[in-house]
Amino acid sequence: MRSSGTLDRVDARLLLALIESPRATVLALAEQVGLSRNTVQARLAKLEERGVLAAFERSLDPEILGYRLTAYITVRVDQHGLAAVSEGLAGIPEVIEVLGISGGDADLLVRVAARDADDLYRVAGRILATPGVERTTTALAMRTMVPHRVTPLLRRTASGDEGRTNAPATRT
Repeated sequence: MRSSGTLDRVDARLLLALIESPRATVLALAEQVGLSRNTVQARLAKLEERGVLAAFERSLDPEILGYRLTAYITVRVDQHGLAAVSEGLAGIPEVIEVLGISGGDADLLVRVAARDADDLYRVAGRILATPGVERTTTALAMRTMVPHRVTPLLRRTASGDEGRTNAPATRT
């Protein structure tokens, strides 16, 4: 389920507390953010219902399972078969994530995990063989330069500073 709406400052503070102490009890979180236990429990339930709290699975690195390579495959599809392509890609275990993209020559960005180069070749072949896929291009991820993160945005929201400014950016 995808999140709808935006978070308020209290929700952002609560999520920051969860990031800091993922195993904290509701009572400990309540003390940390200065709310009642019932309020924290209700807010957490609403956040979970809205899909704000991502699955634990997102924090697992495929490398711990022996999938040492990460690659991004751009995919051009027959637009009439987009739903079938999505379903087909979801059936490939090595496909970690699929994003619909615009502004280029591709329609999808597919993140895959592979054990080695031969395995990547096999996975890329399965993606290309998916009915509705017209063309693919594969790029190997060499290193994570900035890991997935949301904490800086949560801090901004929690502080009430939405990062908007009327002054133009200056270069020095």
